[in-house]
Amino acid sequence: MRKTFLMPKKKTAKKAANNKNQAYQAPEFLVDLLNARSPTGAEYEAQAVVDQYVEDEVDAYRRDTMGNRFATVNPDGDPKLLFAGHIDELGLIITYINDQGFVYFDTLGGHDKSMISGRRVSILTKNGIVKGVTGKRAIHLMSAEDRKKVPETHEIWIDLGVKDQAEAEGLVRIGDTAVYDQSFELVRGSVGVARAFDDKAGAYAVMEAVRRLTKGKLDARVTAAATTQEEIGTRGAMTAAFSENPDFAIAVDVGHATDSPDCDPRKYGSFKQGGGPIICRGPNINPVIFDLIVRAAEKNKIPYQVEADPRPTGTDARAIQVAQAGIATGLLSIPLRYMHTPSEMVDLEDIEHTVQLLVAVAKSLKKRDRGIW
Repeated sequence: MRKTFLMPKKKTAKKAANNKNQAYQAPEFLVDLLNARSPTGAEYEAQAVVDQYVEDEVDAYRRDTMGNRFATVNPDGDPKLLFAGHIDELGLIITYINDQGFVYFDTLGGHDKSMISGRRVSILTKNGIVKGVTGKRAIHLMSAEDRKKVPETHEIWIDLGVKDQAEAEGLVRIGDTAVYDQSFELVRGSVGVARAFDDKAGAYAVMEAVRRLTKGKLDARVTAAATTQEEIGTRGAMTAAFSENPDFAIAVDVGHATDSPDCDPRKYGSFKQGGGPIICRGPNINPVIFDLIVRAAEKNKIPYQVEADPRPTGTDARAIQVAQAGIATGLLSIPLRYMHTPSEMVDLEDIEHTVQLLVAVAKSLKKRDRGIW
């Protein structure tokens, strides 16, 4: 098993708690998950965080060959409800090392190429984390025409500060993965920025909801899945939905907060950071579970927003809906600004309201409830 390289739990939690400019206390579980480095296909550190916080808190816990994590409460309950949030994030994968020791890479997931260069990166290797920086030709050395272009991936490299290829190959190998070297930070009140709120926020929400459901009475069997490889095609969700085969499922991901400049609500809808979880409605969403989610939000006075999506969504929900004989699937999205950038922004109160809503939906289910319509 590949070793993980997380900082000790107390240090990450202390960093959040000791920000003297902030009164808001970020949950330790969330902070550690956000700081875990888990590029898609190499989710080791995020797996370790989920294992640490969840495994001993639930009735049943398992791992699978895709790297998914499953936490279950009330295993003999009916109906079966699955929550899913993915723990993978965007990353880079090393593809070539040249004679001078400069490291070339391809992208894992959908990057904005204009933002890749000039970034500090952490490379996950068999011997630990190796630091580097992404580089390209300086603007002073470009022609006026070159300055207008977004560089292609093969025109950017990672500089390890080494002398030659042999020294570089002593540090990293082809196929090693990397993420931007940026951690979680609160910027104002409950608003924070992180490298990978997409979708550590959703993974935290589903696992935290199950932890809270260990207290109190439930009719339903509830399983939370921390899924892998969503960023390259909802791959972990495919196998998770197949093995669990639930009656109902709710995927939790991030969605676009469109309250920042240059977001036209006529194109993208109107969604506010701090406005509560976004409940999706459309062909990817079973109408029975949609109504259950809305009723639970209104009964428990949890703020929410509604999004209309005319096609299969770009989330785990699209894979879960069509697994087995079909699963009654819903989708909650946590409003997020600046998606797929190194500094994604979320109001942590939206995450907390998402957890509360998941708990409320689970408690509202009664024996023999099904999503047939």
